[in-house]
Amino acid sequence: MSRSDEYSQLATLVAATRETNGDLFGRAMVDWLRQHVSFDHCVIFGYRGASRPPLLFETFSPAESHVFVALYQEGPYLLDPFHHAAVERKEGFWRMRELAPDRFYASEYFRSYYSQTRLAEEVGFFVPLAGKDALVLSLMRLRASGPFGTADARLLRDMAPAVISFIRLRWPALPADETAEAKQDETATVVNEFDRAHIWQSLSLTPREKHVVDLVLQGHSTESIARAMRIVPGTVKVHRRNIYRKLKIKSQAGLFARFVEIIDARIR
Repeated sequence: MSRSDEYSQLATLVAATRETNGDLFGRAMVDWLRQHVSFDHCVIFGYRGASRPPLLFETFSPAESHVFVALYQEGPYLLDPFHHAAVERKEGFWRMRELAPDRFYASEYFRSYYSQTRLAEEVGFFVPLAGKDALVLSLMRLRASGPFGTADARLLRDMAPAVISFIRLRWPALPADETAEAKQDETATVVNEFDRAHIWQSLSLTPREKHVVDLVLQGHSTESIARAMRIVPGTVKVHRRNIYRKLKIKSQAGLFARFVEIIDARIR
């Protein structure tokens, strides 16, 4: 690409930051990024704590959008490493492999939901906004394309300050909650105030057991949970046995199924 083409695309991107239509900015950003690195899809989500993340831009077909957006917004986002990193207000460029727990790729969440995406790799630009809100622009490569190369990741990391600046120009704050605007009813209020710490509120689990459940579902191993909670692995195993007994389940698959049941009940 010539320098004049580069300047032209940057000018288009800068102009798009002043547009109220998110698709114009998204398309301009995708065009600019694709001049430097190849990828299959781009999606931009906003994050407000544990509330349903608003979709700001996507490049998916309707069928792909069902998996990457509709299903994701129904509850799996709560177990997404990108969601956790955004809520923790990480900033800059991150690869999924840098954020995922040690057993993420063997977790029930990965097998039951994430594997449906058929991704080779997902990377993202993390942008903390005013207050506690955050935004993530994700770039995705499908298995047929293979993961991002080392040189690609290095280039994207170098581009992160510019990408983040452009995003903040377009979205200095997240738009009003689309669920609250579309549904002014009690159910919407419950979903919008949904906090991950309260997922297991209706069950007879202790605070420590709820913490263990949350970490198990995210994809942490027994050793990783022990480090996070500053307890020995044997204590983690005791907590897991007690959790399974109380919930009348026998495996992580059963735990994930119960998680899905609770999410469905809260949404409905």
